Amino acid sequence: MLIQKGMNILKIKEIIFLVEEDPEGGYNAKALGESIFTEADSLEELKENIKNAIKCHFDNEEDLPNIIRLHIVKEEIIPYV
Repeated sequence: MLIQKGMNILKIKEIIFLVEEDPEGGYNAKALGESIFTEADSLEELKENIKNAIKCHFDNEEDLPNIIRLHIVKEEIIPYV
């Protein structure tokens, strides 16, 4: 996505994480399209861990995404009968 601001064009970079509840407790997050993985006990802690993992993954500050999108998946089993 490109946004024009005055004479400058800004590129909006987004990274998407698939977030799942861990069967043993807490949460796991995996970036789509990048080799970034992290985990935490709470969603708030996971958000901070994701930001830290992104900083470690990208060498250049200009490569950092502007937006982090979380796709939170919750598995639920319901009886049919």
